[in-house]
Amino acid sequence: MMLVRRVVTTTSLAKFFPCFSSSLSKSGRFAYHASSPAPSLNPISDDSCGSENEEAEIDWDELGFGLVPTDYMYVMKGTQDGEFINGELNHFGDIKLSPSSGVLNYGQGLFEGLKAYRRKGMGGGIMLFRPEENALRMGMGAQRMCMPSPSVDQFLHAVKLTVLANKRWVPPQGKGSLYVRPLLIGSGPVLGLAPAPEYMFLVYASPVGNYFKEGVAPINLLLADKIHRAIPGGTGGIKAISNYAPVLKAQMHAKSKGFTDVLYLDSVNKKYLEEASSCNIFIVKGNVISTPATNGTILPGITRRSIIELANDLGYQVEERLVSVDELFDADEVFCTGTAVVVAPVGCISYCDQRYTFKTGVETAAQRLYNTLTAIQMGHVQDTKGWTHEIQ
Repeated sequence: MMLVRRVVTTTSLAKFFPCFSSSLSKSGRFAYHASSPAPSLNPISDDSCGSENEEAEIDWDELGFGLVPTDYMYVMKGTQDGEFINGELNHFGDIKLSPSSGVLNYGQGLFEGLKAYRRKGMGGGIMLFRPEENALRMGMGAQRMCMPSPSVDQFLHAVKLTVLANKRWVPPQGKGSLYVRPLLIGSGPVLGLAPAPEYMFLVYASPVGNYFKEGVAPINLLLADKIHRAIPGGTGGIKAISNYAPVLKAQMHAKSKGFTDVLYLDSVNKKYLEEASSCNIFIVKGNVISTPATNGTILPGITRRSIIELANDLGYQVEERLVSVDELFDADEVFCTGTAVVVAPVGCISYCDQRYTFKTGVETAAQRLYNTLTAIQMGHVQDTKGWTHEIQ
């Protein structure tokens, strides 16, 4: 099979960022294509940025999933009519917002999350996994939230530029990844309930390790029966910022009792699985892998979609449908998927004072799928699906 690679390199960065000049002889040129004018970049002085080959001063072995401020972030402004122009790299730092901005007053905001992985060795290239899917999902969410959004090309350009500018913060392979967080917010002032007149698109990044404190060990979930993550007709199917604060109370209660996270039921029948606080859920029974259908209350995860395709390739029968609590408790295996968690095996779930345990370990579907997915993400195997973008 032929290896599918999309390579983005950095020649044009030299005139804006002298810190990239050391690699020009081997890097080639940074490609950018968009229907609107290419973002302009403000120069950042040479003495404020280190060599791209300089390794960040950080203990990679102690890396958790928390914010580690990096060097640069990308900022681009947009108008209500959908025009986004004049994007630029800035030093990572605070942003200025009106007290009456749409995001602060009415929660008009979206976010995405994706990861950059380093190929083996600090001199290796950097891999992005399906970033165009994040761009498309942000566009879908923007429509629901009455917001304009960057084009796919603008989104990809911003993500790649941010990763390259923070290249020294990408962990060595096997030590973690660079988590990339694109944000789209209503930055313009508005008092009455209405869409903001101006928008801001930002991309920042932070090196991260495992999302859960358990690392790659099985996680322990609490099944919530009184708090629900989403309702039909709401915004549960998009990555609205307002989706996440409502689950904090349930999550903090669960963690205080020793649980890793919370799994939620549907808000109508209260008997069908939806998802966990920040990841999708799968159950395994024999050769059948089932996951709740994305019917508007469940986020259509990019890792979720990838796992479904890989599971089919590996010979499993995959079903997207309503999954009841009774089926959950009868499952052989349970696992969660998401950009942050990748594929996380579930060791046990507690519900109504009952504890249910599930199979974990090397001979499970979850482990097999984790190995297959991460091999593609890190460039260990040929990407026959065209899912990865390599940047240098």
